Amino acid sequence: MAKVVIDPVYCKGCGLCFAVCPKGLLKTGDKVNAKGYAYAMQENEEQCTACKLCAIMCPDAAITVYK
Repeated sequence: MAKVVIDPVYCKGCGLCFAVCPKGLLKTGDKVNAKGYAYAMQENEEQCTACKLCAIMCPDAAITVYK
């Protein structure tokens, strides 16, 4: 099990992390940040394999993966 932490201050909801997640565990969240972007969130945390593809793909370095 792994935890994906997405920093809402930096995430602009571009969706690149959604595209690379092999399990499809990332989606657009319900909340928006101060800039008005609906930032990403992780669902089904127990299915995450901590591959870190989401963190590698993020152009804003807004994602950290903990195993």
